[in-house]
Amino acid sequence: MIVPSHDERLDRQLRFIFELDRLKGVGRQSYVLGGARKENSAEHSWHVALMVMVLAEYADAALDRFRIVQLLLVHDIVEIEAGDTYIYDDQAHASQASREQDAARRLFGMLPPDQAAQFQALWDEYDQAQTPEARFAGCLDRLMPLLHNLATAGRSWREHGVTADQVRARLHSAVEGGSRRLWAYADRAITAAEQQGYLAPPS
Repeated sequence: MIVPSHDERLDRQLRFIFELDRLKGVGRQSYVLGGARKENSAEHSWHVALMVMVLAEYADAALDRFRIVQLLLVHDIVEIEAGDTYIYDDQAHASQASREQDAARRLFGMLPPDQAAQFQALWDEYDQAQTPEARFAGCLDRLMPLLHNLATAGRSWREHGVTADQVRARLHSAVEGGSRRLWAYADRAITAAEQQGYLAPPS
């Protein structure tokens, strides 16, 4: 139950905050460490936001860390309505942009106009990947599922028959665009995963 505050601005903010709880119910394909279950999108957003605090030193330039955290926390909110689009699902990717744009307008529109514009601007910045902060945010967002697969013997990759070529194609430009050092690590990790049989042989 949401108790009215008799303040329209606060009521809109509280409704949005309650709406955000739905992100906890959006499933993803990566397994949590230990493999008991798959993570949800809220857990993913929390995890990549913390990655900024730990890995920001590997960015190719000095960046606004707080802005990167904001970009990562806002980026996945649209999945409340659009769902998580699995990175290797080409059919779902065809409609991803329109589904997410519609979701962004509806969800951010719940907020007071000034905050709606702020959230929409952050979401657009991440999506367009034109700023150094957005590129580093995208780098970490792509790196996280790789780390999950390394820690779970490629469980999600194996379930979907993902190959090393597919992983490199999806990760290379996004990860290297934010950090050459993190891409160098990712590239070595993909090779090691392929050698361990975590990835399907080339088709």
